[in-house]
Amino acid sequence: MSRELQLERIKVPFAEGVSEKLKAGQRLLLSGVIYGARDHAHLRFVEDMDHKNCPGDLSYDFPVDLCGHVVYYVGPTPPPPGRPCGAAGPTTSGRMDRYTPQMLEYGVNAMIGKGRRSPEVVAAIKKHGAVYLAATGGAGALIGRCIKEMQVVAYPDLGPEAVFRIIVEDFPVTVAIDSRGNDLYKSGPAQYCR
Repeated sequence: MSRELQLERIKVPFAEGVSEKLKAGQRLLLSGVIYGARDHAHLRFVEDMDHKNCPGDLSYDFPVDLCGHVVYYVGPTPPPPGRPCGAAGPTTSGRMDRYTPQMLEYGVNAMIGKGRRSPEVVAAIKKHGAVYLAATGGAGALIGRCIKEMQVVAYPDLGPEAVFRIIVEDFPVTVAIDSRGNDLYKSGPAQYCR
């Protein structure tokens, strides 16, 4: 018995109320603007917030305003001729867990990565009505083809760990943790074991 793969096309950044409607296990194709940032960019952003004592205070002029946006945990490889980037696979999300509650407090409303999240991150996702989206690990070259434009917009000294503004088209993700805290990394294996 085969089931047809259901993919819903969604514009990013999300319109008001979209993240609350998404459900764990739902498959999406994202098109629009996302931001790429990894460990060192998160550390720098959180340090900037701490230095200014301004979590959630948008009056401080950050190098890029991530409030209301989707952040992709990625460190893209250099582009081949004629392409905006090379491989752009997801980084293991647990590396950002220590920064994520503060990033969600600031206003980030979705994250893309791979792998499980800590209980603290799941609690912060629920508190802020955010979502965690999973991209397929090991498919960086294919994901890179969904990227139509990419430019460094903050912390250029970090090289591939800088913050990138990325325009994507039909970028495939799965809702791994929804805004109610339903976690595909728990429910998926449990369903398989039955």
